[in-house]
Amino acid sequence: MVNVNIRLTRIEDVSLLPDIEYSAGGSFRDIPHLAWIADDDLMTTEDHIKYVAEGTSWVAEVDHQVVGFVCAESALKDLHVWLLAVRREWQAQGLGRKLMGTVIEHARRNRFKSVTLTTFREVPWNEPFYRSLGFEVLESELMDARLQQILEEEIEHGIPGEMRCAMRLLISCILEI
Repeated sequence: MVNVNIRLTRIEDVSLLPDIEYSAGGSFRDIPHLAWIADDDLMTTEDHIKYVAEGTSWVAEVDHQVVGFVCAESALKDLHVWLLAVRREWQAQGLGRKLMGTVIEHARRNRFKSVTLTTFREVPWNEPFYRSLGFEVLESELMDARLQQILEEEIEHGIPGEMRCAMRLLISCILEI
């Protein structure tokens, strides 16, 4: 595994993040029916700045170069992951796992009930990856209104609903000693 440093995102990092997101999205070109996602809209600078200000954005550095990031947001009792992106050439080297580990630890320290996200079903670096971290797919009857709304907005954006799912990792709120 590569030597990686995970740290909070700084304002001066924000200008680097769209290029990382675009690079990461390039992996979708390998899936013909999802290739369009590689050229889809990127997260806005304003959203990145919001997550930096909230202290819920982290970057992965290798040799002092930012090569990945994750952005999350407090949603009452849950910490919701909006985006995890690792430059394509750095994928499959454990950086996404380390970034998500940081999110999970932040949720645990701050006593969130769970970490939630929405993702593609059956895309190897999506649902199966999150399952490997302990996330479970939430069937619609177990989803709260917030997650249902997010999925509905994704469908309105053009993503086929049957290809998306909401996932949750329950967090133990027991203090570490």
